[in-house]
Amino acid sequence: MRIVRITATEVIVRAHPGALESPGLNKPLHKIPEHNSNSWTRQFDECPKVVLELQLTDGTTGLGELYRGHEWATVAHISAALLGQDVRDMFLQGLPFTKVPEHDGFEIALWDVFAKLHGLRVVDLLGGPVRDRVLVGAWSGQRRDDEVGPLARHCQQQGFTCLKFKCALDDDIVARCTAIAEAAPGMDVILDPNECFEQPHETRRLAAQLADIGNVLCLEDPMPHWMRADYAQLCHLSPVPIVRHFALPYPVPGNHIEDVITAAQNHEADGFNFSAGLADFQRLDHITDVAGLPCWHGSEIDLGILEAAYLHSCAAARSSLWPSDIFGRYIRSHDLLTKPLEFSPPHIVLPMGTGLGIELDYDALAEHRICHRTFTAP
Repeated sequence: MRIVRITATEVIVRAHPGALESPGLNKPLHKIPEHNSNSWTRQFDECPKVVLELQLTDGTTGLGELYRGHEWATVAHISAALLGQDVRDMFLQGLPFTKVPEHDGFEIALWDVFAKLHGLRVVDLLGGPVRDRVLVGAWSGQRRDDEVGPLARHCQQQGFTCLKFKCALDDDIVARCTAIAEAAPGMDVILDPNECFEQPHETRRLAAQLADIGNVLCLEDPMPHWMRADYAQLCHLSPVPIVRHFALPYPVPGNHIEDVITAAQNHEADGFNFSAGLADFQRLDHITDVAGLPCWHGSEIDLGILEAAYLHSCAAARSSLWPSDIFGRYIRSHDLLTKPLEFSPPHIVLPMGTGLGIELDYDALAEHRICHRTFTAP
């Protein structure tokens, strides 16, 4: 059962009109600087994605999806390292290539094909599901104040119980949360300022005001990550839970598994948003489960393959208790799956098929394709 072919198809799948932000606003959400562009200068759906198909000698194929900002040289290097190898001999918890951002997409394809070979689901490789459906939330980028209430009401009518908002210092965040409380009573709010509150007193004052409204589930990454002592003090003083987002695919200082352990030990967070591959998300779940803290799975507003992997990870994670960021189908114009993941807001149902339990829509793949590369065993 050797790997004989790896196909990498680069696609651009745009968002539904109006799904990202209010018309006329221009607040790009792609955080990672790459290809001579700075952070926050590109909208996420302008960035290409890569769909992987990993084929074995018997024709069994595993599906993977890379994060935004891939490097083709890295894709070729990892493919060369995998071609000719027997997947049955691989140690899935520690794959034979470096932990670069492209790692997780290849990991997903390998776990998918390994599970299919053994008639299992990916969730079974993670120890089996603790739940058969995963809690998810609705999401929005930046909005004008008069749109917030109607948007929250619409999301609640769809069945969602939580709405996540991007926000900045110049937004009237208190007014927005008040509008949500009036338009959609009982709906929780997650606020994500993306580390833009650089003065701790700003966050303390805002948290006190939000506590009076009573609908804020948490503040995610209000301050820069390096302000660890301030995070510990904020968690001690804030009446609103404080969450830290750790994105392991981007191994910058302060963004490693050991930093999560330190944050839990030093009470620098009341919960976590984790972006990680299959093996690493399970490691992170074990940390937060032992620490008695909740988490959820983060995302880059992805396509269907990555979202299916997130779903399997959360289904097997005891601490994945808060609504995860699995909402790409509501934002993107297509998920590239023949049958979309089954949303039953506020949950997604775990697929029952082998592997990830999904199939690639080749017509949609061709429609959105901008580049296609194939790597074969010598």
